[in-house]
Amino acid sequence: MQKNSIQTLSKLAVPLKSKGRFFNEKKTHLRSDFQRDRDRIIHSTAFRRLKHKTQVFVNTTGDHFRTRITHSLEVAQIARTLSKFFNLNEDLCETLSLAHDLGHTPFGHAGEEALNDCMKRFGGFDHNIQTLRTILFLENRYYSFKGLNLTLETLDGLIKHNGPTKNLKKFEEILGVNYFKNKINFSESPSLEAQVASISDDIAYNSHDLEDGLKSNLFYLDDLENIPILNKIVIKHKNKLKDYSIDLVIRQIVREIINEMVEDLIITTQKNLKKNKIKNLKRCF
Repeated sequence: MQKNSIQTLSKLAVPLKSKGRFFNEKKTHLRSDFQRDRDRIIHSTAFRRLKHKTQVFVNTTGDHFRTRITHSLEVAQIARTLSKFFNLNEDLCETLSLAHDLGHTPFGHAGEEALNDCMKRFGGFDHNIQTLRTILFLENRYYSFKGLNLTLETLDGLIKHNGPTKNLKKFEEILGVNYFKNKINFSESPSLEAQVASISDDIAYNSHDLEDGLKSNLFYLDDLENIPILNKIVIKHKNKLKDYSIDLVIRQIVREIINEMVEDLIITTQKNLKKNKIKNLKRCF
């Protein structure tokens, strides 16, 4: 089964066989390295805590507003769709999607700003770096080491969630950059799997935060008609209001917005790969 997977992966994909972990562990024939990474994220305490963390609306406001945990699951679904289309490493894409917000604060980015202010004397606070602190040091589930001991490819993807890291000051102040012992090239571009997870994050919150805003009556469909990318979709579905409920119409609008962004990403990526004659990983970095 694993052999078939290796044969079908794109030359642009991260191979199913990992470069390794910080601490050596016995292999298992039941799961690949990246499946184990994904499972460790799902079973972590930090992942469960995401259910109480704000996406846009405090979760006590209503059962149907998104939290960080439902957002992360939706990011993972979009990332798996894209990674399957491009024959990338799906398990790595899913792992990065599920883990990308582990270090986020309660109360969204307002909470992050408040914590950053409180921690100024100690290097500040950054939720992406806090994700790394969580999986490297704070999770405590094994006898032999602290943290989750994730693969180097997963660590690389989480470090570069927003692209190559040129300024290491925060890493040095908060984490201690020497911890990575030159095993991570901070200035090198992230894997395509990491890029897919990152852009899936954007697609998820751009569409689902919009849905939550509409359902909370923070703004209305009429307010969206002047936004170019949404104009045609909103007008098309507003005509259905005479036959269907507003909730159903909103769901259809959000479905189509996600589909539009995913299809645009696929078409644009295919054009760029062809234009730049990228056929293997060496041309990506």
